Formats: sequence, structure tokens, C-alpha cells
Amino acid sequence: MTRTLTTPDHTPVSRFAFGTMQFGGRADEAQSAEMYAACRAAGISHFDTAWVYTEGTSETILGKLIKGEREKLLIATKVGYTGGAGAANMRAQFDTSRARLDLDMVDVLYLHRFDPNTDLRETLECFATLKQQGQIRYVGLSNFAAWQVVKAQMIGAEFDLKVDILQPMYSLVKRQVEVEILPMCADQSIAIAPYSPLGGGLLTGKYAAGGGEGRLKDDPRYNSRYGQDWMHQAAADLATLAQEIGTDPATLAVAWAAAHPSAPMPIISGRTAQQLAPSLAAMTFEMTPDLYDRVSALSPRPAPATDRLEEQDEGSAA
Repeated sequence: MTRTLTTPDHTPVSRFAFGTMQFGGRADEAQSAEMYAACRAAGISHFDTAWVYTEGTSETILGKLIKGEREKLLIATKVGYTGGAGAANMRAQFDTSRARLDLDMVDVLYLHRFDPNTDLRETLECFATLKQQGQIRYVGLSNFAAWQVVKAQMIGAEFDLKVDILQPMYSLVKRQVEVEILPMCADQSIAIAPYSPLGGGLLTGKYAAGGGEGRLKDDPRYNSRYGQDWMHQAAADLATLAQEIGTDPATLAVAWAAAHPSAPMPIISGRTAQQLAPSLAAMTFEMTPDLYDRVSALSPRPAPATDRLEEQDEGSAA
């Protein structure tokens, strides 16, 4: 079973999180405030940012918005996307993040991505020190492979430290985590906060027939990540299914990601409160087992780690 995190006032954190990557970028301060208010009204208490987002403006805006209800919220930020996972870089970026957020303590600190050039022991010792000093409550990893997380668990034991939460990519068109990462998190009691449940906007349906404006067109990385024909076909099929059952494709996509048996907490986001609304609606959407299976069938199911495809749905002798 995956772990349940709590806010500082010991309330279990919301089942969805909100990602502030757009704060100070595509969303100005007023739009950011409107989205924050919409999230709070919907019951979201988990807010995610990073040192690298919008050159720090994301953290600064979020820091202003959370004043007055800090103890009711779980605030997460990330370091090490640039500069590596060495202790000096992590501490310097984290100190900057805390200043922007105007917080002495941040609930979750993630290492933003695996650094093959830094001894993981140094990274985890830094996490352990920050936790001992009361500057963080939970240890997070983002964009790690399953073996890298398990290695971190093993080394962390030397410092009486465990990985508390993992942030992987997960959506209907990015299902690799189903193979090892989600089962590993359940086995190791690691909470899961997957990002991009809408596939960078692809699963909203707005890019159908070549239309729509957004990151898939503006950002070459997103275009490459979600550029395969089968992904666009899956998005089109999702839109058709959503229309059939009378809901929004974004609602269906986010609800599907949240319904995995490992109980992920999808990180939703948007540029405006209006754009965010269908994702927020997924919090109360009823995802029946039959509908879950129908959505799952719209994209290829990844092969098991052993690559024995015949064992997808039944056991067999070696």
C-alpha cells in the first residue's frame, strides 16, 4: 500500500495535487490566485512547485497565496534539475526556494531528477541532515527509475531515511510506470504524485485535427514527447468516449490516472481557472471498473518487466 502523507496539522493530504509550473509564466499573478482559490474550494491541500519553475516566480507567487493557512497545506518543491545532486547545490537551491516561499520548513523536498555524476550517498545524507534540522518533513524523488529508487532506499537506511514520495510521469499515453514504478511504490509504501496526467494537454482534445494552441506546439520537448501518431489517436478516441458518456476528456483522463490500484495523487495544472475546471471535476467523477477498462484499452498496455507478454493476464510455467 502506498503511503498517506499529512499536512502540518496532521490532516491526510488531498487525493489530487496542484502543480504551479505555470505561475508567473503562462499564468499571471491574478490568474494564479484564481486557480489557487479554485483548488482550495475543491479541497486540494497539496501544492507542488520547483526551484527552476519560471525562474523562481512560481515559488514567490505560491508563497504569497499560502499565507494564513500554511498549516493546512502540504507544500512541495524540487531542487537539482540543474547543477546536480551534490549537497552544496541542493542546499543552495533549497535555501533560495525557502526564501521565495517565505517558509522555514517545506513539507516535501524532491530531487528533481537522477544525477549519475553524484554519489547517491551524498545526496541522501543531505536529505537526512535537512530532515534532522527540521527544514523538511518528507523526502521526494522525481523522474527516477525503479532501480534508482530502490538503491536510494537501501543507501538511505544508513541514515535512518526512507523515500516518502515519488513524482513520475503518468498518463494514458505514458504508461511505462505501470511496469515497475507503481508496483514498487506500493511495495515500499511510497506515495505517488504523478505529473502530466493530461499528456501535456494532448488528452484534453484541443489538438484534434491539428488545432489547439499550447505546449505541444510551442515547446519542442513536449512535441517530441507526445508526437507519435498512436498517442494522437488515443486522444481522439478518449474524446469520443468522453462525449458518449457526457463528460470532458480532461476529466476522464485525470480520473483514469487517479484510479490505478496503487492510488496515485495526480498533479493537475492549468493556465486559467476555466481551463483547470475539467481536471478539478475529476476529483468527484465516478470511475467504474468497466469504464476504467474501456479507457485503458485506448492505449497500448506496456509489457511486463520480464517481457513475457503471455503472462499479462494469467500465470504460466517458465
